[in-house]
Amino acid sequence: MDVLSQLDELGPQLAGVVGGISSDELDNATPCAHFSVRGVLEHMIGGATLFAAAFRGTEPAAADTSDVLAGFGAALTDLVTAIREPGALERTVQAPFGAVPGETFARFVVLDGLVHGWDMATATGQPYAPPDALVAEVHDFAREALVPLRDGDTFAEPVEPPTGSSPIERLAAFTGRRV
Repeated sequence: MDVLSQLDELGPQLAGVVGGISSDELDNATPCAHFSVRGVLEHMIGGATLFAAAFRGTEPAAADTSDVLAGFGAALTDLVTAIREPGALERTVQAPFGAVPGETFARFVVLDGLVHGWDMATATGQPYAPPDALVAEVHDFAREALVPLRDGDTFAEPVEPPTGSSPIERLAAFTGRRV
């Protein structure tokens, strides 16, 4: 599955989770170290704003995180729109960990979205079952891409998921989260 198809499958998953978050759940702790639900949303909105500009080859605007529940959809839509613009996947994108091809960085966007969707769903008691085929492809990508990025914080060492874990739980455990 190409990265644009992955984004198409991820979008409704994230929209469903974020749409199910109430304002009184924003301070809930998540499985993502150092982030509450609000912190994950701020991280994703900030990243989406920064990375949309990177895919366009422009200077980023300031991210608006004043209302994370209201601002999430627009920020992610803008990022996906930027990724779909002509030449975006061929452009070299300056990522937090260095310059990478646009298509590779778009795969990181999908990985980040899938796992943070699980973080938020877990923190708010929501079901989260992205398509197994999508999770498998992203997990294959993560097995190669995360090795040089494991710093114990951004990406911790993988942990062993419990027996019977779902594909998304196994991916979350691979990124260092306790399932």
